[in-house]
Amino acid sequence: MKKRLKGFFQRLARWLNVREMRQHKVKAGVYIVIRLILALLIISGILNGKWENVMTCALTLGLLTLPLFVDRKLSVALPSVLEIIVVLFVFAANVMGELGAFYEKIPIWDSILHAVNGFICAGVGFGLTDILNRSERVKLSLSPMFVCLFSFCFSMTVGVVWEFFEFGADMLFGKDMQKDTVVTAIHSGLISGKPNVIMHIRDITSTVVNGENLGVNGYLDIGLIDTMKDLLVNFAGAIVFDTVGWFCLKGRSAGFLRNFIPVKKQ
Repeated sequence: MKKRLKGFFQRLARWLNVREMRQHKVKAGVYIVIRLILALLIISGILNGKWENVMTCALTLGLLTLPLFVDRKLSVALPSVLEIIVVLFVFAANVMGELGAFYEKIPIWDSILHAVNGFICAGVGFGLTDILNRSERVKLSLSPMFVCLFSFCFSMTVGVVWEFFEFGADMLFGKDMQKDTVVTAIHSGLISGKPNVIMHIRDITSTVVNGENLGVNGYLDIGLIDTMKDLLVNFAGAIVFDTVGWFCLKGRSAGFLRNFIPVKKQ
């Protein structure tokens, strides 16, 4: 029995990455606090029968193991700063955004997260090209411009795939991940009834569905504007990273970007 308990705690310590966390106290503190909050939310959700909240927290706990998976299985080291940002990003998106309703309370919350996502994914793409450039198995040597181009494309691809996921969740499961937007003017060629004639409708004050006024003080756009804003700020985050990255590569120094670029473990 004692051997089984000892083996269990050893596996738990490896799963929590305790040894490495001792060397990075800030990262350890972030992990401990977030896992404690998630554990309390799971207990609260079970006691109150809020099973969707329980599933969200469980999913978040699972996502927090991704940095360890990347480190152990793929032999790719994530800088502590990047790992902390990834952990906080997952918590901010899943727990604060969904359970805490920050998406509704703070209108720019979603845009901030997508901008951070664009920046982070650009760093990941940047790191992938660097790993390939250094690999003896892959005969590849990209110029700084192509490294930045690949990084940018990688970041935008992740952003687009995420929007596909949001659209799928809304269509298949009746979610509202693509947040609606209230607008007061539309420009449409369809409702004009004439070819190549655009009708401009301004000062819209209400949306009526099935004869019922929804009381939204404008036209209700279903997800399109939100999606385009998300992609735009993702674009901005990637551009910022790759602009700085290009200058760093030209100067042969990664500078502070080393905090956001994964590297292959030796």
